[in-house]
Amino acid sequence: MKTIWIIANWKSNKNISEALDWVSKVGSKLPKKENLKVVICPRFSCLSEVKAAIQVGNFPIMVGSQDLSSFEPGSYTGEESASLLSELVSLAIIGHSERRKNFSEDDQIVAKKTTQALANNIIPVVCVQGSDTPIPEGCKLVAYEPTWAIGTGNADTPENANEVAEKLKERYDIGLEVLYGGSVTSQNVKEFIVQENISGVLLGKASLDTEEFIKIVKECAGEAN
Repeated sequence: MKTIWIIANWKSNKNISEALDWVSKVGSKLPKKENLKVVICPRFSCLSEVKAAIQVGNFPIMVGSQDLSSFEPGSYTGEESASLLSELVSLAIIGHSERRKNFSEDDQIVAKKTTQALANNIIPVVCVQGSDTPIPEGCKLVAYEPTWAIGTGNADTPENANEVAEKLKERYDIGLEVLYGGSVTSQNVKEFIVQENISGVLLGKASLDTEEFIKIVKECAGEAN
């Protein structure tokens, strides 16, 4: 019985009030299952209050960050170091295609960030664009996100996503967990998670809407039995 991950990447959306409203609406409606891992990744400025709200409500939600620094704490203006983030998050998205495109992050930077995450007990979720994208040493959780599918409404086929995941496992580690990200909805999510080599989804736009997110989680929960 595989673990199913549902990771919500809010990107640069939701102020603190909106984030807390989302948590209050979604938290109590999520099923509690040991092999169902729900993670939300808000903006850095929301992390502390979101984590507190989840703890108060005793909701089955993990908190993650959308990125972290490739540097140790120190004189790096604007950076969020892994050692400091570890007080708030359990997981971090690393190497998202938007970071690679808009901030010129390359495989070397992704590898350094992964090292920082692992050294501070943060689970790195490394985003890859295909089976040829390098996966840093020590990474056990990746998200396959074809750039042409992100925010376009045109998802990859579940069969092709499964094939990419299989190739990644063959190349790196049979125990590697591979998620799919790119235009996932409550209508197509089950088609992805029933695939043998897909262990969950990375959500962008669909995670912002509370009703849609709850529907997606419930679709996945049925496969986590």
